[in-house]
Amino acid sequence: MEQRRLGSGPQVAAIGLGCMGMSGMYGASDERESIATIHAALDAGIDLLDTGDFYGMGHNELLLGRALAGRDRSSYLLSVKFGTQRDVRGAWLGFDARPAAAKTALAYSLGRLGTTYVDIYRPARLDPNVPIEETAGAIAEMIAAGDVRYFGLSEVSAQTLRRAHAVHPVCDVQIEYSLFSRGIEDDLLPAARELGVGITAYGVLSRGLLGGHWSPSKSLEPSDFRAHSPRFTGDNVARNLALVDALHAIAQEKETTVAALAIAWVLAQGGDIVPVVGARTRARLTEALTALAVVLGPGDRARIETAVPRGAVAGDRYNAAGMQSLDSERR
Repeated sequence: MEQRRLGSGPQVAAIGLGCMGMSGMYGASDERESIATIHAALDAGIDLLDTGDFYGMGHNELLLGRALAGRDRSSYLLSVKFGTQRDVRGAWLGFDARPAAAKTALAYSLGRLGTTYVDIYRPARLDPNVPIEETAGAIAEMIAAGDVRYFGLSEVSAQTLRRAHAVHPVCDVQIEYSLFSRGIEDDLLPAARELGVGITAYGVLSRGLLGGHWSPSKSLEPSDFRAHSPRFTGDNVARNLALVDALHAIAQEKETTVAALAIAWVLAQGGDIVPVVGARTRARLTEALTALAVVLGPGDRARIETAVPRGAVAGDRYNAAGMQSLDSERR
């Protein structure tokens, strides 16, 4: 599999696996199929596995721990997010990225994952009450102790990236990037490239909208994140699916699927970008991997971007409270 380097950090496969959807964020999932999908990803050459300690309130880390038992620890990399606070019913309570909280969270994550270190450790969001320099300093201490290999960030602005990077080199910024979410192109992506920081792009299929399998009539469980997402509600979903329909003709010409085309577009934006696909089943994983064989020339990219113009998507990527928590969206 093609390899890409995350800034000054590790070399990884060109596509990573995001495991959030395996722990209830998109409704019920099949644990056996989840583990089989993780195994299939590793066997296909994917070596970057992304999780968060708040995915399923620790369930996702425990799931990964079981799936990875007996595997050579040097054959995969664990990217772990921390700091998001939730109550017993899963309600979102805010963020805590204080140094002591970060170190405590890491201790619990190591236990659930069954490992002695994580490869990339990152706050899930910027904590508005804690200077990023303090969080960066704490992770630098974890790296010095051998408990963490690399420092990452998530959903931060270019300014926050620069401040953190001045304390300790940032390996990568994890942020939503797709045909439907192109905000990083304004400030963050240029800043990351200036500093030599990689991008791990999540939401490359806009949580399923760009997958080519979504239907306006699809019912969502109340626990499914998308039931509360503006892009999936009201008239927005039909407007967004009309954009997806415009991609079908291009996908057919390229003898591929809409999902693979959308992933290939992200791959084509630069060798410093690694799409993290949230496949929950082996079938979806197999489809995502076909993107690696899709070659997009300048003309192809122009046609795709004409079919889905920047800013054409209807609805924000999070609800109002979620958008408010994104340092990356502050201008």
